[in-house]
Amino acid sequence: MKYSNTWDLESIFAGGTNSEEVQTKLLAVKENIALYAVELNAWNSEPANDAATLQALLKKQEVIGKSLGQVGTFINMWRDAFMDDPYASVVKGQVMELSSEIQQLSTIFTKKLVAISDEHWDTLLKNDNLHVISFSLNEIREDGKRLLSEAEEKLIAKLNKDGLAAWSDLYNTVGSTMTVPFTDQDGKTIDLSIGQAMNKMYADPDAEVRAVLFEDWEKTWSTNGPIFADILNHLAGYRLTLQEAHGREGHLEEPLEYNRMSEDTLTAMWSAVDAQKQTFINYLGRKADLFGMDQLGWQDVAAPVAVGETKPTRFTYDEACDFIIDNFASFGPKLTEFTKHAIENRWVEAEDRANKRPGGYCTSLPEFEESRIFMTFTGSPSDTSTLAHELGHAFHSHVMKDLPTLNRSYAMNVAETASTFAETIIADATVKNAASDEEKISLLANKLEGATAMFLNIRARFLFEDRFYTERAKGIVSENRLNELMVEAQKEAFGTSLSSYHPHFWAAKLHFFIDSVPFYNFPYTFGYLFSLGIYAEYLKQPEGFEEKYIALLRDTTGSMKVEDLAKKHLNVDITKEDFWAAGIALVAKDVEEFIGLTNTVQK
Repeated sequence: MKYSNTWDLESIFAGGTNSEEVQTKLLAVKENIALYAVELNAWNSEPANDAATLQALLKKQEVIGKSLGQVGTFINMWRDAFMDDPYASVVKGQVMELSSEIQQLSTIFTKKLVAISDEHWDTLLKNDNLHVISFSLNEIREDGKRLLSEAEEKLIAKLNKDGLAAWSDLYNTVGSTMTVPFTDQDGKTIDLSIGQAMNKMYADPDAEVRAVLFEDWEKTWSTNGPIFADILNHLAGYRLTLQEAHGREGHLEEPLEYNRMSEDTLTAMWSAVDAQKQTFINYLGRKADLFGMDQLGWQDVAAPVAVGETKPTRFTYDEACDFIIDNFASFGPKLTEFTKHAIENRWVEAEDRANKRPGGYCTSLPEFEESRIFMTFTGSPSDTSTLAHELGHAFHSHVMKDLPTLNRSYAMNVAETASTFAETIIADATVKNAASDEEKISLLANKLEGATAMFLNIRARFLFEDRFYTERAKGIVSENRLNELMVEAQKEAFGTSLSSYHPHFWAAKLHFFIDSVPFYNFPYTFGYLFSLGIYAEYLKQPEGFEEKYIALLRDTTGSMKVEDLAKKHLNVDITKEDFWAAGIALVAKDVEEFIGLTNTVQK
């Protein structure tokens, strides 16, 4: 193998989760927290000339945050790669305990910022070092005006480690113990991990295999359905209680603030999706025809398409890495060199093996100022796109690493911009390199898998979550009702294109159980369409575009609202439906080409 497909975890902390280095680091963090607490409590925040003290406190926050983040990321990486590790949960608990202490001190810090008079605040921000992070500081100060008393916020922080964070962690624990039975062609039954079962269920070229796996998949999640229903209800109940206590009006106010976007923008985006969803429903109908089905089942939506004698395109991990590097080179040298460095230095965990959690992500090692990527590579073009997607995330972080720490905090909606842009480069390249119309059809189907996910699947997730939170505000929502809400949302989003639905999708989708970010799903569609607008600009004038692109990525951080970002770099108003409709229209062309090619080939 040319490239290693496993992480180099020893270079972070030698010895795994039971490492002495990890415990030494956590002890240092605890000591630094104690020293920071003394200085913070002694700080009189009112004098207008106290910029130096404020900068010193921010620096101590940064050191503590990076150290704790380094350990937290390492433990999460280890646990996701080796789900049966007996010690990971112990260290995770230590990290949560220290995080709770930091959260309590953060409340004190924020309240001291709020207490500064507007006149003195304006004077402080005239300091050059504070002015550059003024957008983020103003956000902290404004959000701080919602805080309860110091004693109440301290109690919330203490409770969180056994509340919101704990419920989310319980979901991961239960999921790590689950397996899905699978009987192969030789009659041998094996237990697949959740990640392996999901990959095979959605990507196996055999419709019967997909159908059998989907039936067992749904049964597996329904077995633990009451547990997951409890977890989801308590996560949402905890969050709703906090939102109400902090004076928030409605369950969408917090995620919109987090994503630095207006409700007008969200409404315009979903209106454009709904207006043009029939195009993608038509695509699914044509795909069903090719499979010899009246309608696709839920498990068939992302299945590979092979017309005639053409077999689905496959990549080895080495081939996928080289393909990505070669095609990134057509865009720009900085993205290319970064990608080579990440792959060659084992930043990617991609091995297909049991005992790994499902899904993929990009995470940060803040002390190294580096990223790491988690996924399971099985050889499909979709996996290649996923690898490119996560490398895009990593590049986004890379181009910001010289910015002040507070200014690197970008919201999830714009976080999906760089990842989707990178994925689009690779998806277009695979289609362009097709050796025949039959292969091109297969690759277009893979590209459109992302579009149907963004416009139909994630639309269903949003509809479900929005309605669930509305009902949860009135009381506990039963497992059966959760299933009903999920199927209703899927039928509304997918129209009449499917013959079966996934009632327990709410249980199987990790995104609903993440404690740190409410409404984790709609930012994906935002980032997808926003990146299409950027990609369209790149196609108009590719020469030298990489520098413009990097400038935009650096502005996605803590410096402006997304509406201002779009106006500055694209000169568009994203509160209007027209912008979003134009992006969807670009993808609709792929649907037209797919249907046209399949009609021609089958004549």
